[in-house]
Amino acid sequence: MRLAVFLQPSGAVEVAREAERLGCAMALAPEGFRADAPSVLGAVAAVTSTIGLGSGVMQIPGRAPVMTALTAATLDGLSGGRFHLGLGVSNPDVSRGWYGVTFDHPLQRTREYVEVVRTALSGAPVRHAGRHYPLPPPGCDEPAHLRAAATRADLPIYLAGVGPRSLRLTGEIADGWIGVFLSPERVRESLEQVAEGRAVAGKTLDGFEVLPSIAIGVGDDPQVAARPLRDYFANFIGMGDPARSIYFRLAERLGFGEAAAQINAHCRAGNRPAAARAVPMELMDQVALIGNEHRLAPRLAAYARAGVTTLGLTLLAPTVEGQIEALRVAARALEQIKQPA
Repeated sequence: MRLAVFLQPSGAVEVAREAERLGCAMALAPEGFRADAPSVLGAVAAVTSTIGLGSGVMQIPGRAPVMTALTAATLDGLSGGRFHLGLGVSNPDVSRGWYGVTFDHPLQRTREYVEVVRTALSGAPVRHAGRHYPLPPPGCDEPAHLRAAATRADLPIYLAGVGPRSLRLTGEIADGWIGVFLSPERVRESLEQVAEGRAVAGKTLDGFEVLPSIAIGVGDDPQVAARPLRDYFANFIGMGDPARSIYFRLAERLGFGEAAAQINAHCRAGNRPAAARAVPMELMDQVALIGNEHRLAPRLAAYARAGVTTLGLTLLAPTVEGQIEALRVAARALEQIKQPA
């Protein structure tokens, strides 16, 4: 198992440089209310040379698929072939409220989106007779044809998936999976569904990237180390209507439905400090890395045994120095489990 890092916009360049020095496999840029992914990755591409780069994840509702392919090809060319395209449908309320895009048929929409992106990256004219992305549309005969950027037909595409059907789709059509809110046990369960999708495509999990996003807080006192993680969990659980929220249902599935309801209510009332305080330590400890390197090492080993190929560290310390320290602590913990007994 290798390490990757999910970058915050502030300090992304410095953290990515250190991640490259430490031998991390990949630096990924999330996309949301703080920054878009391509801008951050463009800056990182300019100051690194060996570390893989990835979007973690670019939001499907926010871009037409041909534009996503053009962006991916451009980043891949600028970075010397190091880019990995991570995609996700986001949350229903984000899709509608941010981008004005309906959230109907998200799995079919994702399937078509990936088909269009792969066609565009192949360098062929994009002709797609789909329900959601008919290209060219009726009355037009000008197909997209990417000539302005070097394209790579085998550019890896990873999908973010949570539910059983999305996990099976990910296994069927993608080259990797980016997960969230995952304990080692949940990784193992989820990979059973991913494997079902791989089987549909006549493939196995060999060569398939399993890259969960795992929040990390470091320090000798776990309660103190967890403090920077509280806003992160509160934001996801408190996002949108609980009846439609993927992340709210995840918290319920983990056994924290009552706490999730409190967190969501606080967020909807605009009281984010109260929402952060309502996040149970037990929830965070299930799905995050919290503590010093000796506490982290057995957790890393558990993720490796569960089938994780690259563990993505979501760095949440408020300073660049704190983020780099968390990265170094995780790297030392990984070295511990690599040492022969």
